[in-house]
Amino acid sequence: MSKAVALTKSPTMVASLSAQFKALGDPTRLDLILTVAASDGAGACVCDLTPDTGLSQGTVSHHLRLLVEANLLERTQRGKWSYYSLTAAAKELLKALNLSIPVTATKNINC
Repeated sequence: MSKAVALTKSPTMVASLSAQFKALGDPTRLDLILTVAASDGAGACVCDLTPDTGLSQGTVSHHLRLLVEANLLERTQRGKWSYYSLTAAAKELLKALNLSIPVTATKNINC
């Protein structure tokens, strides 16, 4: 059974959750976060996230930036590539929404 996200009447909590749902409301961003969730613990490289979307790398980076701003993804720089992983808040939210994704290895094709 999944654990529920604890909700409060805190304006900060409401604003944060609203921003997260707004970010997840876009099909591309939802697909990206589910792909990152399915990657191994090392995170997913932006170069591997781009091909499946059919979008340019710049557009995918824009969507990833919005997910970072919504506190759903963390970004780390490794050389010239950016890697993304779920934040604790994203893991909690996905679990509460019963969107747990099995961990699979991410192919580093383009990096």
